[in-house]
Amino acid sequence: MGKRQLSEEDIKARYITPAITNAGWDIKKQVRLEYAFTAGRIILRGNITARGKQKRADYVLFYKNNFPLAIVEAKDNNHAVGAGLQQAIDYAKALDIDYVYASNGDGFVEQNLITGEVKQLALAAFPSPEDLYKRYRIDKGISVAEEKVMLEPYYYIPNYKTPRYYQRVAINRTVDAVAKGRERILVVSATGTGKTYMTFQIIYRLWKSGLKKKILFLADRNVLIDQTISGDFKPFGGKMTKVQNRNLDSSYEIYLALYQQLAGDDGEEAFLQFKPNFFDLIVIDECHRGSAKEESAWRKILDYFSSATHVGCTATPIETKEASSSTYFGEPIYEYSLKQGIDDGFLAPYKVIRIGLDRDLEGYRPEAGKVDKHGYEIEDREYNAKDFDRKLVIDDRTRVVASKITEFLKKTDRFSKTIVFCVDIEHAERMRQALINENKDLYTQNDRYIMRITGDNDIGKAQLENFIDEESTYPVIAITSKLMTTGVDAKMCKLIVLENNINSMTEFKQIIGRGTRLLEDYGKTYFSIMDFRNASRLFADPAFDGEPEVVIDLGPGDPVDDPGTEDETEYDSGQDAGNDGFKEDPAGYSTGDTPPFNDDGDDKPRKYYVGDVVVKVLSERIQYVDKDGKLITESLIDYTRKNILQQYARLDQFLRSWTAAEKKQAIIDELQDDGVLLEAVRQELGKTELDDFDLICHIAYDKKPLTKQERAANVKKRHYLYKYSDVAEQVIAALLDKYANDGIKEIEETKVLQLEEFAKIGSPMKIVKAFGGKEAYQKAVQELENEIYYA
Repeated sequence: MGKRQLSEEDIKARYITPAITNAGWDIKKQVRLEYAFTAGRIILRGNITARGKQKRADYVLFYKNNFPLAIVEAKDNNHAVGAGLQQAIDYAKALDIDYVYASNGDGFVEQNLITGEVKQLALAAFPSPEDLYKRYRIDKGISVAEEKVMLEPYYYIPNYKTPRYYQRVAINRTVDAVAKGRERILVVSATGTGKTYMTFQIIYRLWKSGLKKKILFLADRNVLIDQTISGDFKPFGGKMTKVQNRNLDSSYEIYLALYQQLAGDDGEEAFLQFKPNFFDLIVIDECHRGSAKEESAWRKILDYFSSATHVGCTATPIETKEASSSTYFGEPIYEYSLKQGIDDGFLAPYKVIRIGLDRDLEGYRPEAGKVDKHGYEIEDREYNAKDFDRKLVIDDRTRVVASKITEFLKKTDRFSKTIVFCVDIEHAERMRQALINENKDLYTQNDRYIMRITGDNDIGKAQLENFIDEESTYPVIAITSKLMTTGVDAKMCKLIVLENNINSMTEFKQIIGRGTRLLEDYGKTYFSIMDFRNASRLFADPAFDGEPEVVIDLGPGDPVDDPGTEDETEYDSGQDAGNDGFKEDPAGYSTGDTPPFNDDGDDKPRKYYVGDVVVKVLSERIQYVDKDGKLITESLIDYTRKNILQQYARLDQFLRSWTAAEKKQAIIDELQDDGVLLEAVRQELGKTELDDFDLICHIAYDKKPLTKQERAANVKKRHYLYKYSDVAEQVIAALLDKYANDGIKEIEETKVLQLEEFAKIGSPMKIVKAFGGKEAYQKAVQELENEIYYA
């Protein structure tokens, strides 16, 4: 058999792999075959999810663990030697690899992405690990001192987690930049992508190499510090300390501190206990906050320790007139966005339920002389969504919101972890009471079912750890205002409710980030966003790179079903924050019925309370996202039809492809990668008796469908089974019954022969032998499939 008759796998096994190993690459330690570096995007339609294809490189060659040097893309010998080069370059850019190779078994084409040089190589001329690393050092201009830091291994013990590709890139780039003497570095990585783990590995490698000996990790929330100490930073053990009560002990090497603990009044700052050159490295968590502002307490600390290297980490860099991340740190050394995380399958996709209330959309103006529940005359003007719960409270509006949240949970799962973001603490307390009224049955079983978790509520804050613990059932519904917008790693959060006015993209992205964690082992593959304040308009802003799956606006009397069935400011710098490091606006929070008054002496409440205005749901609209991430206003059925027709414009094209396909499932998988989930369509139509073929023909080409049972019966009527005898006939009959019950996918794999109904006929080996061998059996199955879809 000549080279051109060999498959790509055969070319790799006979020519490419031997060329690489003959050059000195250790196949077990340095060579990763079929290297999958993404998880495969989670495709979400209705309440059905499926994984898309992973991105896989044929070969990735590592000089040291977590230090990849080269990528090789293979093609069969019917392709030119360099046919795989562009694909390899695309993968190399994502993986931060500088030497790229393509091969068809005749030789290699090499491209150096540092110098741009392209050249041809014979199979025997593939470079050794040492030769390629020597070139890398020269091309990058790496000194001996830099090399020591660059080659410092990651922290690893057996069963410890290994970095994902983007984490490795961020860690390596940061460590290399520090080794080269860069003093200000910014790393941007979306919420839920493991910034703390990246931070730990950066600090560990710089500390272990001896380049940085005294290190400060700065955050602005106690929960962030505590999670870090007990989580990713745990390996530092006795070398690490948390700064408390402004007491600083210089005998440690790794310090974790709230900036509030170090800051203070002028001349009394705790950080002054250390000399300005005490720290070699300062890592600032959530650095989009105060550190970006020139007059903040953060900057007072950073400016004092200005000789240290400063590394900022954030999911949302900030660029305003008052604060700028890039002005202080420079352009990010690496960015990994929410959209990229979703595309790669490391973050959960989401759907949005947008609910328009009549008073929000039409506004509310009190009649002349109208007084509120407490007897105060309401100022005569137009009130709208920005005013509600901040300046004017409509009791029925709170009730409607609580009822819609509850209705959704009842239709899906009443124990889905839920965060409700309110305007302020007082609003959060009223929402808690309204939700209790809607969920009295579960609240009486356990009063932690609904908890207010706000900065002023010690009882609620004490339950925060339980809320984020995936093993803990309670609390289920957490009502907050600002406290949980950032840094709360609530992996099991399945519903986010937006009941606050958001005009800050930074705040919006942080809030959405509360739901982006994936926890597939616990059944969390996506999350929902319920928007009562039109905050989801920010999804369309170019500054937001996430990808909403479906947006639903509910109209009058509409039930809350699972989607898919048909003047605010930036974050406060924290200068006035308490021990938890975050300032919440209590808006005159009061536990009594009497509304709080202004402090300026006017007999005028901060808020008016109206109890006799009825609120209704008004609008409805459904939007789906196409495969390019753009919102389109059409139904799931329309979306599916459009995407099928893009692949197969005419019925005859589809039928030819279907008949020619060795496995019909390959066509379904291809459509799935384009966002077509036929199971979601099947559920919406209630056509569970149809298989994928008939569903496609019915939706896209308006053909009358046949059920699986009808197709199986037609095959039997045509006496197709009689062409076989004995064992083979029994097997074909069993396969046909299997199709009628479970569909075409089930009969395409040879492992179907291991099922009980086939074991009665004989062993898999006996069955295959009855057809004359494996190839003959597979051909018989393919012929049966075509007979099933005949006419």
